[in-house]
Amino acid sequence: MNSRNTDLEQAKLVAHALLEVEIQPTEFSPMIVSHPFTNTGVVLFPDEQGNFTQADLLNQPTDLDRWRKRVGEQIDKAKNVSQIFMLLNKPYYLTFIKYAAPHLSEKDLGQLLSDAWIMSEFPNADRNVGTRELLALFKSVSPEYLMDQKDWQRYQSLGDPVTVYRGVSSADKGNVKALSWTLDRKTAEWFAHRFGKDGTVYTAQIKKDDIHAYFSGRKESEVIVNPDRLEKIMVAPRLQIRETMKMK
Repeated sequence: MNSRNTDLEQAKLVAHALLEVEIQPTEFSPMIVSHPFTNTGVVLFPDEQGNFTQADLLNQPTDLDRWRKRVGEQIDKAKNVSQIFMLLNKPYYLTFIKYAAPHLSEKDLGQLLSDAWIMSEFPNADRNVGTRELLALFKSVSPEYLMDQKDWQRYQSLGDPVTVYRGVSSADKGNVKALSWTLDRKTAEWFAHRFGKDGTVYTAQIKKDDIHAYFSGRKESEVIVNPDRLEKIMVAPRLQIRETMKMK
């Protein structure tokens, strides 16, 4: 078990490095951009009188410098790593964790990792952190540091092996052996058919020791698994018509 303490200064250096990343325009710029610390290229700065002035981060270098200085000061004032984390743009939560992980205590790493996973819309699709890297992060933390008390108790109550389900849409049909599965068949059905897609529900068996976390935060009964240890993966038998009607 990792017994080191969080090195806050090193975590701040990671945040400062991400702050210097160039802002990437999108087709919706300047209102929507991609950057670790902002999702918009237009921000407001307060003056001493409490009035706000608009700044253009994409086209005005002086505005960009001023914004970076302001965010940098917020990073420097952070009293713990969670305060740095909350400054970040959600799509970059896992990116920060990836680079800050060597400087974090096991407890802090577990807390940030679970927060990032629950708060991110599509954590499996993070372009900066691959599946293998995510799995390595989860495996580096003892399960009790990844869950609150309620989820930890549910995790401890799991049998062995565990039956899990995954709903895969037609557009994502190749992504079966992923980290995220669920204990709830109906949740898998929802993911398979959301947005009107004609998807498929898979079921598999996995040993409890190969489940790294259980999350109920999004009411999905989600389990994070080692996809290499999934066994007996197959298309789940269709629900009976009466059961399907209950879901609507």
